[in-house]
Amino acid sequence: MKWTCVIVEDLQVAADYLAKCCEKSGLLQVKGHFTNVEEALDYLNKNSVDILFLDVEMPGATGFDLLDQLAYYPKVILTTSKSEYAYNAFEYNVTDFLKKPFTYQRFQEALNKLTTPAGENNISSTASDHIFIKCDGKLVRLNNDEILFIESMGDYVKFVTTDKKFITHNTIKNLEEKVNRQTFIKVHRSYIININKIDDIRENDLFIKGNEIPVSKAHKADVLKRLNII
Repeated sequence: MKWTCVIVEDLQVAADYLAKCCEKSGLLQVKGHFTNVEEALDYLNKNSVDILFLDVEMPGATGFDLLDQLAYYPKVILTTSKSEYAYNAFEYNVTDFLKKPFTYQRFQEALNKLTTPAGENNISSTASDHIFIKCDGKLVRLNNDEILFIESMGDYVKFVTTDKKFITHNTIKNLEEKVNRQTFIKVHRSYIININKIDDIRENDLFIKGNEIPVSKAHKADVLKRLNII
């Protein structure tokens, strides 16, 4: 299975070279190329990818601005011609820093950092203990254990915690790929729930802090497998 990636680079020749490296590796599927932060953010906040190849200096906002605004964190490989951004790269915990111009061998070395010593895939945008969501013009951090469930509202979703509700522009389908799958599970086309917050289950409904949530037949078996039934 190939890793998905996007290229954010304003120079076409650099983007073309990077795309060729991706194709040559046989490991990557390029989902898009964007020449500025605004277009990239619009795509990335609607579509999850495994890897982000990111230039720093572009017209308008910088690559670091993009990372500040991104609602989730794919693996990031910076591509820039200036070594002085190396410290910033460290601060943002990027996977690697490719100084232009770079060779295909150097590109391969960056890809090697995306795997564990045992060779297992180390790419996971869903392994974090928290998420950031866009709400009321700002990014709000929600710890996984705060979230009771997520409910679809058409083109929006509602994050329900013990004492608050947050509405943001997103979809259940998109979030299903981004949330920590050890903590969350989709139980219905309109609901993702925190598996640790279930109080009880009755027939085709489950209850979390007084909230009744339907469980579809298609998902019920998966839900029951996740419970510690004795």
